[in-house]
Amino acid sequence: MLRSRRTRRLTGALASALLLLTAATACGDDDADASDTEAKASSPGTSAFPVTIAHKYGSTTVDAEPKRIVTVGLTDQDSVLALGQVPVGTTEWLGGYKGAIGPWAEDRLGGAEAPTVLKDTGTGPQVEKIAALKPDLILAVYGGLTKEQYESLSKFAPVVAQPKEYNDWGVPWQEQTETIGKALGKSEEAAKVVADTEAKIEAAAGEHPEFKGASAVMATPYEGMFVFGSQDARSRLLTGLGFALPKDLDKAIGDQFGANISKERTDLLDQDAVVWIVADVDKESGKLHKDASYKDLGVVKEGREVFVNESSDYGNATSFVSPLSLPYVVERLVPQLAAAVDGKPDTAVEQPAD
Repeated sequence: MLRSRRTRRLTGALASALLLLTAATACGDDDADASDTEAKASSPGTSAFPVTIAHKYGSTTVDAEPKRIVTVGLTDQDSVLALGQVPVGTTEWLGGYKGAIGPWAEDRLGGAEAPTVLKDTGTGPQVEKIAALKPDLILAVYGGLTKEQYESLSKFAPVVAQPKEYNDWGVPWQEQTETIGKALGKSEEAAKVVADTEAKIEAAAGEHPEFKGASAVMATPYEGMFVFGSQDARSRLLTGLGFALPKDLDKAIGDQFGANISKERTDLLDQDAVVWIVADVDKESGKLHKDASYKDLGVVKEGREVFVNESSDYGNATSFVSPLSLPYVVERLVPQLAAAVDGKPDTAVEQPAD
């Protein structure tokens, strides 16, 4: 797994004396059946708790409404904020934002103090610092906890790890939001958040019927050319707008959210549109256009490239892919895609104002 800032953001992690809490905590039960989720879920007119949530390492029961939430999942804070709560701790990913809250989500703080920001050091979450925040729920839905890390964190608070149905960091934002909504006792609110965000994406797609069936791919020039697969959240945004991913994409990159491709597979980039997430638009596009394996592709000659500056708020939101960042991204990305696939090579694909 690539752990550089670019690949994991275009995309990114445990610990001895642990604090035992007396708040309502329940550790994951590896032997519990996934069907317990539905059996213990809320029903109309009854309390939402206790609720049991299945994940990669079994299942976790939340006994009461959590008040002190720590997000270890790199984008989980946005789902918490969208559901009207503010976490006490978040995990750094993009950098540069107070509380690890992007500008697309700042208004959801509602005057509350910004969360404490924790680091993923490359070896896992900062367990002792998380314990010091006295959480009653730890969310690691958009993440890649190991079994050891999950067990360490579970000693002092219930932990909702990544779902087993997807690659690590591969959960769709819809399921991420619904899972977090269930953990917070807000399943109905989560369903509405998902529906409202999907409606905005569908409305944008409806205004551009030319997107439907056109092919597109997301990539970044990391150690060559890194392409994002079908289980990556950025790729799912393209398909949500109506685009089709390259037919052999997942076969080429394997069971990962993305991977570097060989020079012989740059045909994967020769689509109706390619979206490049880059550190510097002018510098990186210049390098790409000198690359012998790329420069003569039709996507280059016909001006079907879209470039997104990864260090801008727009670039950060593009990689974040949450119910709060998506509307922000759609507003900027859709005009670029429309210019790329309009069939006119001389149409410039403009950089949006951040």
